[in-house]
Amino acid sequence: MILYEYPFNERIRTYLRLEHLFRRLAELVARSSALDHHFALTTIFEIMDVATRADLKSDVLKDLDRQKLILNGYRGNPAISEAVLDEVIAQLDHGFTTLSQQPGKAGQSLTENDWLMSVRSRAAIPGGTCEFDLPAYYAWQHAEPAQRQRDLARWTACLHPLADSIHLLLQMLRDSGLPQKVMATGGQFQQTLPQGKTFQLLRLRIDPALGLIPEISGNRLLVSVRLMRLGDDQRLHAAGEDAGFELTLCA
Repeated sequence: MILYEYPFNERIRTYLRLEHLFRRLAELVARSSALDHHFALTTIFEIMDVATRADLKSDVLKDLDRQKLILNGYRGNPAISEAVLDEVIAQLDHGFTTLSQQPGKAGQSLTENDWLMSVRSRAAIPGGTCEFDLPAYYAWQHAEPAQRQRDLARWTACLHPLADSIHLLLQMLRDSGLPQKVMATGGQFQQTLPQGKTFQLLRLRIDPALGLIPEISGNRLLVSVRLMRLGDDQRLHAAGEDAGFELTLCA
């Protein structure tokens, strides 16, 4: 099954983008080639660009605190395991503490590294990191893979509190939804959302064997899915056929 996720607000959209970048970064750092480590560095720069949003750190801290208050409200409920509750609250506390102790925005300390910033400024230029532009960076790419990995681990350490906090918040958000099987009639599906409940994330799973691509749109009142098919002309065309998929709404 292919999983598609659609955020209902800008905050969750930013979290998903950062999660995507952190996953890519972890995969690239674990590899050994200089080319992979080059793209690991450019991914760090992308994370810095997203993380410089003025209220991002504040949003994450507020969400961590809000989740902790919600979970504390379950104390004494016989249907809830106190041990599991304590474990999750401890994770929220740890995320809040480590992130709040970081001065400034996530990754701000990297801006004080002149070598990294010289690479960042040239990386924005097509072909700007050639050896005649950045000989020191070219030499770094020829260092032993283990040395490059140690450098990357040192540079990314300041990003871990943000990455861990966003991972925890998105995991809790995803766990809040209940999947349901639905049918798109003639390739179209619409669902009215209940008033008084604010959904933040839509998750859609569809069988890749169907060869269908969902175009998702939504707001606080309505969710709409249109199933498309990639034609021979490499353009998307409305499928116009009945097809089922799994839909999960997360609040």
